[in-house]
Amino acid sequence: MKRFLVLVSATALLLAACGDSNDDGAGGGSPTQEEAELTVSGAASLTEAFTDIGAAFEGDNPGVTVTFNFGPSDGLSTQINEGAPVDVFASASPKWMDAVQDEGPGVEGRTDFAKNRLAIIVPTGNPAGIEGIDDLGEDDVKLVLAAEGVPVGDYAREALDNAGVADAAQANVVSNEEDVKAVVTKVVSGDADAAIVYVTDVTAEVADQVQMIEVPDDVNVIATYPIAVVTGSQEADLAQRFVDYILGEGQQTLADHGFLPAT
Repeated sequence: MKRFLVLVSATALLLAACGDSNDDGAGGGSPTQEEAELTVSGAASLTEAFTDIGAAFEGDNPGVTVTFNFGPSDGLSTQINEGAPVDVFASASPKWMDAVQDEGPGVEGRTDFAKNRLAIIVPTGNPAGIEGIDDLGEDDVKLVLAAEGVPVGDYAREALDNAGVADAAQANVVSNEEDVKAVVTKVVSGDADAAIVYVTDVTAEVADQVQMIEVPDDVNVIATYPIAVVTGSQEADLAQRFVDYILGEGQQTLADHGFLPAT
């Protein structure tokens, strides 16, 4: 009998110990996932693709919240260099990643993850009769570009120069917008006859309101997108996991949204 009581007591102590080790402090029987928030600053052209990728990343990492800050790469770079608390930066141009790397807090694990092509968009019905990039220099064409310094704006001006119509097209510019999404809005609203954006900006949301005209390969400019962990991130390990996710599972999502592979 004494031996039986000893065994019962030992068993009870073992069960109690196991219960203590599994106690999550909330009355449940299983541990909770540690919560963490990741802040990602990304070029405006990445909005739709990164939003989908962020949701998938959160699904694979319970307890993690990904907060996005989308905008022009030059503006995002400036924010980071001025001290904005950002964990991951994804730029539409190496130039603005260089700025964070060389003039700001620095970056870690930098790598290119996607490329993009330019395209001309016009309102549905194409009232100005634009057929190609040469037509952007014709009289009375209302052209909208992103502002200088914004990657797509710089790429667009380079393409116009490649096509030999830079001066005439620049004379037709009626608005210089802060990012590529604002450029698209000008065309959708009818305030512009044409604009130069990325192929990926003809999203499902605007596909029935604009027409896309290809820019020939010999004058087109291919945008390269780098991504990196911002030095000093309070979530450096998680930030690197997000970068790795972009380079892995996220590649299919980027392709689905029209981006080209980095290599």
